[in-house]
Amino acid sequence: MDRPKIAAALAAEMKKQGRTPQLFVQVNTGREPQKAGIAPDAADDFLRACRELHGLAIAGLMCIPPAEDDPRPHFALLREIAARNGLDRLSMGMSGDFVEAIAEGATHVRVGSAIFGHRG
Repeated sequence: MDRPKIAAALAAEMKKQGRTPQLFVQVNTGREPQKAGIAPDAADDFLRACRELHGLAIAGLMCIPPAEDDPRPHFALLREIAARNGLDRLSMGMSGDFVEAIAEGATHVRVGSAIFGHRG
């Protein structure tokens, strides 16, 4: 989740269904225009709004760093945002950088291509 409109829609649907899925907020740590995600400097306010305005229980944060960047600074930034906001779940790291992600505190990694191979 990464936009106020999505947060509001999720909150309404969760209330309607009586369900409370675990939600992760996507942070665009590289500020890449082609990727979804809340900007790092807007994350605190967005998390506060999710909790206070919409009553959403945010489980953690996620990010996908730019492919050409060293991922560690991005993972460290996500960890810092999570710590400031009392979150302990971090979904960061993919097949090519999961070792660095784990070293930076990842609790969830996405390793699809390491298991299934690259998409063709």
